[in-house]
Amino acid sequence: MSLSIETSAPVGGVVEIQPRGEVDVDNAHEVREAVAAVLAAGRPRRIELDMHLVTFLDSVGISAMVAAFQLASVGGVQLVVTRPSRFVHRQLWVTGLLGLFGAPDPHVVGVSGSIQEPPVPTA
Repeated sequence: MSLSIETSAPVGGVVEIQPRGEVDVDNAHEVREAVAAVLAAGRPRRIELDMHLVTFLDSVGISAMVAAFQLASVGGVQLVVTRPSRFVHRQLWVTGLLGLFGAPDPHVVGVSGSIQEPPVPTA
C-alpha cells in the first residue's frame, strides 16, 4: 500500500496532517516534508499528525516523525500525534517515544466501523 498525506488549512492556529497507508523506508521522508511545507507556509501554533489511517510504521518512519518533531520544535511549533492506530501507538510505546508526541491514546474503532471513544474511567 502506498502513502498519501492530506494537510488541512490552519484552524485556530492548528494544522492537521493526516497520513494514510504505510509509512516506511520508501516514503517516510514525505511525512517530514509535509511538516516542513507547513512550517514554510507560516507558523501555526501546533501541528497535529492524525495517525489513525496509518497501517504500518517502520523505524525509518519513526525517525522521520522524530525529525519532523525537531524541525517543528526549532521553529517554536508544537507537534503532537493524534488518534494513532493501534499499530502506530504500539510502535511509539515500544520505542519509548509515545510521550514525546503527547502520549495519545490509541484510536478505537467499533465493530460496526463507527468511531467510538475509549471509556472514561470513573472515580
